[in-house]
Amino acid sequence: MVDFAQFDTRGYPTVDVRTGYAAWVGSYENTVEDLMDLDVLASLTTPAWADVDRAADLACGTGRTGAWLRAQGVHAVDGVDLTPEMLAVARSRGNHARLVEGDLAATGLDADAYPLVITSLVDEHLPSLHPLYREALRLAAPGGLFVLVGLHPQFIMAAGMPTHFTAADGSELAITTHVHLVSDHLTAGLAAGWQLAEMRERVVDDAWVARKPKWERFRGQPVSAAYVWRKP
Repeated sequence: MVDFAQFDTRGYPTVDVRTGYAAWVGSYENTVEDLMDLDVLASLTTPAWADVDRAADLACGTGRTGAWLRAQGVHAVDGVDLTPEMLAVARSRGNHARLVEGDLAATGLDADAYPLVITSLVDEHLPSLHPLYREALRLAAPGGLFVLVGLHPQFIMAAGMPTHFTAADGSELAITTHVHLVSDHLTAGLAAGWQLAEMRERVVDDAWVARKPKWERFRGQPVSAAYVWRKP
């Protein structure tokens, strides 16, 4: 794993994941761009979303991913998140069959039970990817898929920008950020026993620059990535 500190250009005060997302919950839905994750999920060809009868949504947050899955035809979605405040928002949306407060690396959900396990915009907060890939494999049904979408390591390094938000007092706070190279994902996934089925990388393009004009200097650089793994 590459140390993010050597790339950090912001120097924001940093808080842990649970503290950060509890404080961010009020503005989270207005600051996270669909271009970063949901549009990338929509570009995937391997998951037949409407054929999935049950999914595990790890680090489900406010329920953005769960709502998107239900809109694609996924019948039932169980969510797990570390932050009670985020779970409260997800619960109010009503898209999850079950919501559990817990660690995505030790969810307590049933083993071999989910045709789809999914997580979005969380891997940069993990000091190691191996526990996540192992837990996802435990949860997935035989032949099931694990879909992970997150910030691209190249963008984190090039922008020098941690995951951050504006606090209630107007200050900028960072949430603990780690850099995981593409090879780190491949190593962790293969070590857990997954087979890579598909991968997509989204670059900063016209749509991104229209939304964030200051990102013109990043045009053409990868900003997010999605991995689709299959359980043998």
